[in-house]
Amino acid sequence: MFHPACPSSAMPIRVGDKWSAMVILCLEQGPRRFSELRIPLRAPTPKVLTQTLRALERDGLITRTVYAEVPARVEYELTALGHTLLELIAAGRRWAEEHMPTLLAARDAYESHNTGTG
Repeated sequence: MFHPACPSSAMPIRVGDKWSAMVILCLEQGPRRFSELRIPLRAPTPKVLTQTLRALERDGLITRTVYAEVPARVEYELTALGHTLLELIAAGRRWAEEHMPTLLAARDAYESHNTGTG
């Protein structure tokens, strides 16, 4: 159905991947340390945040800089490529603001219909 070289197979942010977009938004104003990312994100475990950061770094969307200090200091920062996603994320947020009530109503209707409660 899809050509093996289809760009969608290499997309760095998938529709259901909420942490990547949130990390990118956290880095919009400049570099942050791991602990500075955990505070606004709150929910991801350190393991999940580490996996997300590694995936973003692998895709060239963020850089990881280790400073030769004791204790070592590590900062994450958006690359120029990472900055290009900010407009797309903003568009997705606008879509969600406009369509979330309809989406939630559809979910409720689906659940009611498929659980036998409605």
